[in-house]
Amino acid sequence: MTDDRSWGRAADRLAAEHRGEPTRWVEELWATEERDEVDLPWDRTDPFPDVADFVASLGRGAGRRAVVVGAALGADAEALARAGWDTVAFDISASAVWLARQRYPESSVHYREGNLLELSDDLVGAFDLVVEVFTVQAMPPSVRSQATAGIRRLLAPGGTAVVVQFVRGDADPDDGPPWLLDRAEMESFAGDDVTLADLQVRPSPRGEGGQIWVGTLRR
Repeated sequence: MTDDRSWGRAADRLAAEHRGEPTRWVEELWATEERDEVDLPWDRTDPFPDVADFVASLGRGAGRRAVVVGAALGADAEALARAGWDTVAFDISASAVWLARQRYPESSVHYREGNLLELSDDLVGAFDLVVEVFTVQAMPPSVRSQATAGIRRLLAPGGTAVVVQFVRGDADPDDGPPWLLDRAEMESFAGDDVTLADLQVRPSPRGEGGQIWVGTLRR
């Protein structure tokens, strides 16, 4: 990847330009992808490996409802649909939603715009499975409690969520995007009647070093 196509440089610039608007930079960044100006790491066709393994452990969806938060170009959502889940996939970025629909024109996935911080009423308490990969860490710490509450609000009674973030380690918590998480911040996904059933540290599957958190929540 050449420097002029670096998503990291573009993300830093856009986040600085839209400081005080915690999610706007995401749409601006996806718009650069739509114009083929940058190479984004979320442009993948295979489901995230840890998510794929977790979903496989649940068996066939058999019509149960799933939602992918920050769905990007739909790789995780399409895998869920193939496994028999009635799948909704939302993203704050209109450009990402448009690109996903173009990539999978015959898909059964319900792609739509959506904001984790301001959930539509029809999404609240509606899902047996919630999948979230690297979306919460794309939001600054000032709105993290709103974001984690949004994950909980999506869960139906008896529902399960899998959440994946990068481990912060020694990084500055205010150095972002992305704003990486420590253990206490991962534990804060739990609350109300939602418990943290499991939390593991695993190697990043991207092969670039670093580690990821993989958390499982249950209502």
